[in-house]
Amino acid sequence: MSGDAVETVGTVKVCNAITGEVEEVQMVVKSDEEWQRQLTPQQFSVARKAGTEPAFTGKYHDCKENGLYLCVCCGNHLFSSGTKFESGTGWPSFTKPVSDLNIRTDLDTKFSMRRTEVLCRRCDAHLGHVFDDGPPPTYQRYCMNSASLRFVRREDLQRQG
Repeated sequence: MSGDAVETVGTVKVCNAITGEVEEVQMVVKSDEEWQRQLTPQQFSVARKAGTEPAFTGKYHDCKENGLYLCVCCGNHLFSSGTKFESGTGWPSFTKPVSDLNIRTDLDTKFSMRRTEVLCRRCDAHLGHVFDDGPPPTYQRYCMNSASLRFVRREDLQRQG
């Protein structure tokens, strides 16, 4: 692929967290070079190469503002601040995504462990992992990397319409 052309390889249905409507959007595929131009080195390492930021270093692990967490790569709506909780792990943790349509999971067996990896449905960015040790009602802990997320405050979302 040359230049900044975005290759589309089909569409996917995702939920718009602002309107609550399911929308059909183009999947986003870019070369590593294009992602590197768009992202910081840490964002690229985490989101595109399945890295992990050190615990308690991400800018959102202690964020308590009201808003929405988007995919840093493609802007897909991922998690609401209303489902964020303090897990004590050092990473932003959520009980559920804004919609199961907006994420996908895959088995991760790196480092001789069996974990469930969480990825963005629209661009396949690595977000983190989900575990079965969260609080009720879901008992899920979506343990995400701040480097894979972009936070938008509720007031800014409302202003954007």
